[in-house]
Formats: sequence, structure tokens, C-alpha cells
Amino acid sequence: MSTITPCLWFDGRAEEAAEFYVAAFREGGHDAAMLDTLRVGDAGPGPKGAVLTVRFGLDGQEFVALNGGPHFTFSPAISLMVACKDQREVDWFWDRLSDGGKPGQCGWLEDRFGVSWQVVPTPLYALLQDPERSGSVMRALMGMTKLDLAALKAAAN
Repeated sequence: MSTITPCLWFDGRAEEAAEFYVAAFREGGHDAAMLDTLRVGDAGPGPKGAVLTVRFGLDGQEFVALNGGPHFTFSPAISLMVACKDQREVDWFWDRLSDGGKPGQCGWLEDRFGVSWQVVPTPLYALLQDPERSGSVMRALMGMTKLDLAALKAAAN
């Protein structure tokens, strides 16, 4: 069976990034694991023994971190979304993933490696699907950096 595995391109920090993400998810009470590391062989590219790729898993989703060099960088055009069951999880993931990075608007942040994340409370989906309340919820959401579930629920009422 075919699967889709996101490959994240880093400039020499693939192993560090994978370890950071796995630690964040584990400490947040979620399933996460380092799976395997592929090192550069005699044929290159790069010095023999250097990390080429790291496979890791977060909440059942496999990722590959690649040390591809400085040729490409991340952009917010693609992001990883963490669906959080409550405000405690939103706070945890927001604080952990933004450590060394920078906050964005509407629940988005950029981590220390330049990867964009969306940290979203899952109850938000129901609030946005209610046609009578979605406008006020969206207006509240647009003014936030880290999402505040209580404020979003208040805007719905």
C-alpha cells in the first residue's frame, strides 16, 4: 500500500529538528518516535558518516528530515497542523513549538527551524461550521496570534 510521507528539507539540522519535534510531542502526551537515520556513504553527498536523512513519527504520521543544504528554505505556503483537544494542549504546543521561533497570526507560528505550524483547538471547527456564529468567531480569530478557545466561544455567543 502506498503512503504519503512529508519530507522536510533542512540545512544540516535534520537530526536536531527531528529530535525537537519528537520530544515536543512526547512531552505533550502524544505518540512520537525517532525511527531511523541514514548516513552518507562513500559516494556522498557530503562527508562520510554525516546524517543524510532521519525518519521520525508524530501521532502516527511519518516524516523524513533531509539534510539537503542551503538551496531551499521553508515558507508558510505549507504548514503542519496540530489539532488540539483543548486549551491546555493549544498552550503546550504553542509554547513548545514557538520556542526559538516566532508567532504568527490566527494560530500560526514558525518554529526555530523555519517550519510553519498551525496550532488549532478542535472545538473551533464546530464554531466555524455554525452559519449564525461563524462570522463573529472568524472576526475574533483574525485578531489572535495563539488561539484562545474561551474567547472564540465567547465570540460565538
